[in-house]
Amino acid sequence: MNNTNLDTISVILATDCGSTTTKAILIEFIDGEYRLTYRGEAPTTVEAPFEDVTRGVLNATMEVEELSGRKLIEGDNIISPQKDNSGVDIYISTSSAGGGLQMMVAGVVKSMTGESAERAALGAGSIVMDVLASNDGRKPHEKITRIRQLRPDMILLSGGIDGGTTKHVVELAEILAAANPQPRLGQNYKLPVIYAGNKNATSDIKNTLGDLTDLDVTENIRPILEQENLKPSRDKIHDLFMEHVMQQAPGYKKLMSWTDAPIMPTPGAVGALIEMVAEKENISVVGVDIGGATTDIFSVFQKQFNRTVSANLGMSYSICNVLAEAGLSNVLRWVPFDINEKELINRIGNKMIRPTTVPQSIEELVIEQAIAREALRLSFIQHKEFAVNLKGVQKERTISDTFEQSTSGQSLVNMMELDLIVGSGGVLSHAPRREQSAKMLIDSFLPEGITALAVDSIFMMPQLGVMANIEKKEIAKQARIAALEVFEKDCLIRLGTCIAPVGNFEGKKNILKAILEFSSGEKKEISLDSGQLLMINADYQEIDILLTPSSGVDVGAGVNEEVQTKIYGGKVGVIFDCRGRPLKFSSNTNERISKLENWSSALEEYPILEV
Repeated sequence: MNNTNLDTISVILATDCGSTTTKAILIEFIDGEYRLTYRGEAPTTVEAPFEDVTRGVLNATMEVEELSGRKLIEGDNIISPQKDNSGVDIYISTSSAGGGLQMMVAGVVKSMTGESAERAALGAGSIVMDVLASNDGRKPHEKITRIRQLRPDMILLSGGIDGGTTKHVVELAEILAAANPQPRLGQNYKLPVIYAGNKNATSDIKNTLGDLTDLDVTENIRPILEQENLKPSRDKIHDLFMEHVMQQAPGYKKLMSWTDAPIMPTPGAVGALIEMVAEKENISVVGVDIGGATTDIFSVFQKQFNRTVSANLGMSYSICNVLAEAGLSNVLRWVPFDINEKELINRIGNKMIRPTTVPQSIEELVIEQAIAREALRLSFIQHKEFAVNLKGVQKERTISDTFEQSTSGQSLVNMMELDLIVGSGGVLSHAPRREQSAKMLIDSFLPEGITALAVDSIFMMPQLGVMANIEKKEIAKQARIAALEVFEKDCLIRLGTCIAPVGNFEGKKNILKAILEFSSGEKKEISLDSGQLLMINADYQEIDILLTPSSGVDVGAGVNEEVQTKIYGGKVGVIFDCRGRPLKFSSNTNERISKLENWSSALEEYPILEV
């Protein structure tokens, strides 16, 4: 740890230790602003023969050192604080190596405290392996078997409002005690268990679990039915992740001694950044990270943050699961040429067997992006079902009624309210054309009204997220400024704005009139028909726009209401999507292919399909 003075932060090194690759970025203060200057990567070295995560960190940093010409390593250490124009002021890291943070959560009522506990764990960056609840339909011996099978890194136990009945949450603790759970990593320590339930049950919980586990007590997740209090649990999960899980992984103790802030789980850091951007801009945001095995979705609506992990929806290791869950017909509907079903299945199977391969032809690229649309669509459906208002509020209050309740809360996700979609992950960040990224986001998420689109250029959101959350007072403010400046200038690639009217306008003409005035003074007037997809090239600039919908059409301000606002162009520009919601596909193969080709050529998506 260094003792950097607030005024001297000019060089920051940040690493992200992924399951396969460790990435390093160098941020420098140049001409009055923070900018990303160099980046490097190397294989992660958690497993044999190295079994020391710091080797991969040093290798990735060495690449940055060579590119920048700045000495960053001395012996087997990162030089910090900087001296004589070598080394860095701040060094930070995130990690998902070793499979990330794997948790089980338990709550008395599955749709209430169980879901609140799941939200807390997901928000902290963990993968939730299972949710135990008193009313989940499993017998005690089945729950005990399940706990023993899964061997999570830690367990979050919640249940009951403060001052309410303690019986059910104590029963859950007794089931945990009977299972005597063993941690996944390391045999010489007790499994961390966080209790965040009814405070009246604390002494009983301590008596039941105190000797068997490493028990930590924090504030109740649901102190009253109408209130969710997730932050204390999320903070405690981060602390225990550092103290227990990370201590067991090879080389992490050494890495932790180098960093200026606690190492965060990668998804937790991304979520922290999404939350911060939503708060700073006062906007609603959806962020997605589509990986090889999982797809993470983050959202902030009505100032409430949610994260979901679709653990079996990914683009390499889990690609066959996407096919199984979406169904062949749903994948095929995005493919603008006739393809034998067996051939499609074989191509998808090849990707699972050889997960690191990239498409070698336009056909392979189209198929991969068709599967990505389904992985994103299915993940978003799961997210919308999870990101809801509190359940059980102002309903029956007796415990027997509560157990029977299945009424779900109202989803917070309102596409008309959504201001920004940020995509990351190889298939979105590294698509050969930015138009492809924009179209995948639009087709999968089906934004409504006016929505800005962006992608993370090289997936540096985790490092920026941990940087923005440094708590050391002397460097916190400067680090947050640096994180936001680099996010805006180097991380986000602004694709443009999607304008999508909704309403019952199928088959109608002139459903939307738009007048655009560009920063150059140029004016453009257009009229759009139902089914039309139109792209207007416009670099990242402020554009004044007047939108006049026809009768029964809503473009953001309500049905029939005119909208006058400012939007921004980008690498793709302004996209008008008048295809309606949801999208409709013809059952006739030729008609479907013809429509897909028209959509593709409208956005200049694939060179082979351009007219």
